[in-house]
Parts: sequence; structure tokens; C-alpha cells
Amino acid sequence: MHAPSAPILCSFANSDELVESLAHFIIKAQKESVQRKGKFTVAVSGGSLPQQLNGLIGKPGVKWDKWQVFYADERIVPLDHEDSNHNLCTTHLWSKVPIPKEHVHTIDPNLIDAASASDAEDALEEIADAYEKELIHEFANKDSARFPIFDLILLGVGPDGHTASLFSGHPLLSEDDRWVAYITDSPKPPARRLTLTFPVINHAARVAFVASGANKADTLQTVLDKPEEGLPASRVRPITPGQVYWFVDDAAASKVQYPRTPFEVK
Repeated sequence: MHAPSAPILCSFANSDELVESLAHFIIKAQKESVQRKGKFTVAVSGGSLPQQLNGLIGKPGVKWDKWQVFYADERIVPLDHEDSNHNLCTTHLWSKVPIPKEHVHTIDPNLIDAASASDAEDALEEIADAYEKELIHEFANKDSARFPIFDLILLGVGPDGHTASLFSGHPLLSEDDRWVAYITDSPKPPARRLTLTFPVINHAARVAFVASGANKADTLQTVLDKPEEGLPASRVRPITPGQVYWFVDDAAASKVQYPRTPFEVK
């Protein structure tokens, strides 16, 4: 197996430049994927990321009918709850673009109540299995594909270096078989979540982190300059020919020594 490629760090003077450049990057990835196989498979996370995708709204060249969207992680709450990543993405993006509703793959709303109960291990297993089956349906038989290969996974990074719902020191960091896993002890509420696992993230063709603001400076310094510390975001290193990109503003990158790469839309 080839060693992972080094991360590509692109830093921008302000958030407007970041958002615009990220949109161009996504459209280019979409174009290549649609030309090759007629669709564009994407996973997205929550936090500030959905707002940073608003550069896609109204952009010519976005073929929303070709997108198949999954969530890199989701909170076990109703889909219209304020903590739901789906609700966040719908508010800031899906409601403003012509993406077919059936192309956005949510956790099964019929399983949420049971998975929210106090004694819910079986129900959590069921909701994770159901979401994994959605992935299997999209990416063909699980037996024929060891892990799904997303065209693009879009992630944020928390101040503690977590990404998706993969947190420092958690047993899920070493999960090497499941595609989707649940946690009941997220250090950041809500405690119950689903998340894609590292093998899925690290089989993607492209992973793009998006981070902005001076409050991310210490985190990015550790993730990019001290990967040996093993923060979850540092562990995102897609298998060759996959590639990880960092789209950040200069404030977030202010303490990072890692070399920048000028952003070019080819």
C-alpha cells in the first residue's frame, strides 16, 4: 500500500476568498466525478461548514441533480432539531439550491426516538446499521467494496482537534471494520451521535477540511505541524491516490509553519 500523500494547505486572506475558492474546488471535483461516472458522492459535516458552502448557491456549473449526499456525522436528534446537522445543512444550503430531496441521505427518522431512549444500545446499533445500508446501496455491495470511495468528504475541525464525531482518546479512533459507528459519550453535546469511521474517510478520493478564525490557530498548528500528537484531524490521511486539502483563512493559519500551496483552479 502506498504511503498517504502530504496534506495540501491553501490559506486565504479572508473568509470571502476562502468560500469562493472552496466553491470552485468543489465544482471542479464534481465535474471530474460526473464525467467519469455520472454522479458526485459527497459527505458533509456540521458546525460552521454549511455556511462556508454558501459559495455554491447560484453558481453555474453545479449539477445538483448529480449529487448524492451523506453526513460525515449526525446527532441522534430529530431531523428538524437545532442540533441536527441535517437541519443545519438544510437551513444554510439545501433549502437554497435545487438538490432533489431524495439525494440527501439522512439517518432514518423512524429510528430516532428509540435510539434516544435511556437504554438504547440495540436501537443505536440499528440506526447505525440502517445508515450503513444506505451507504452500501449507493456504493454497491459491501462485499465487493471493502470501503466506500467518496468523491469528496467535507469536514470541519473542533478546537480539541476532533473531526466528524471522532474524538481524542475515544475507542472509535481504532475502529477498522465498520463504515458507520455510534457513540454515546461525545464530550461535546449532544452525547449520542453517528459518525463515519476513519477507514471510510481515508478511502475518499478527496477530503477537504475547512477552518477559519483565530480561534482555530492553536488547533491547526498542532494538527499540521505536530501530527505525531495524533489529534483526530491529523489522522485524516487518505490512501494514495486520495488527497487531503485544508481550506483555511490566514487567521486560522497564523501559527502554522507547514508550507502553503497557492490555490489554482485549473
